[in-house]
Amino acid sequence: MSLELQLGSGLQALGLDLPIAAQAKLLDYLALLGKWNRIFRLTAVDDPLRAVSLHLLDSLAILPFVGRGPLLDVGSGAGLPGIPLAIARPDLRVVVLDSNSKKAAFLRQVVIEQSLPNVGVHCGRVEAYHPADGFAVIVARAFSELGALVQCSRHLLGNDGCWLALKGAWPGDEVARLPGDVQLAGVHRLDVPGVDGQRHLLVISRTG
Repeated sequence: MSLELQLGSGLQALGLDLPIAAQAKLLDYLALLGKWNRIFRLTAVDDPLRAVSLHLLDSLAILPFVGRGPLLDVGSGAGLPGIPLAIARPDLRVVVLDSNSKKAAFLRQVVIEQSLPNVGVHCGRVEAYHPADGFAVIVARAFSELGALVQCSRHLLGNDGCWLALKGAWPGDEVARLPGDVQLAGVHRLDVPGVDGQRHLLVISRTG
């Protein structure tokens, strides 16, 4: 199966209708990631067919829960899920943040080559990031445990905002250790085409 067919059928299975131009841009991003990955090892996934599922579809599976934004992708790494979300939603303001300078350099190159005016890149630790305005959504994929995510980024969450945390198996122990001033506002079991094992999206909000 070609990458185009795999992406198209995967999007259909997720109930997402993206323009052909956006789908092409997603695959161009994947190609650029593969090119950089040969030198800088940005991701352990080096098979393009697996990357369509594990990177693109896994990121886009949370698209229905994103809202209007703006969105901060904490520990973005190679730009996941922030870059696919920004490509799918040109109206969504996205900041991708990572403390690794090589990964940040890759993200800046993506923004230039993919012409993504809705994406900003910040290189640094999330604790030290203090923009003028907060974010409606803070998303994390393959980040540390939930309590650590909340503690290090709570100063960046705007009024009535929420965290979206992508996890594999149900993280019951992490949920039990959440700080008392936040709550689990929602749990969504994700069925991502081509991804084995469980996938959960946890929505966390402030209490009160």
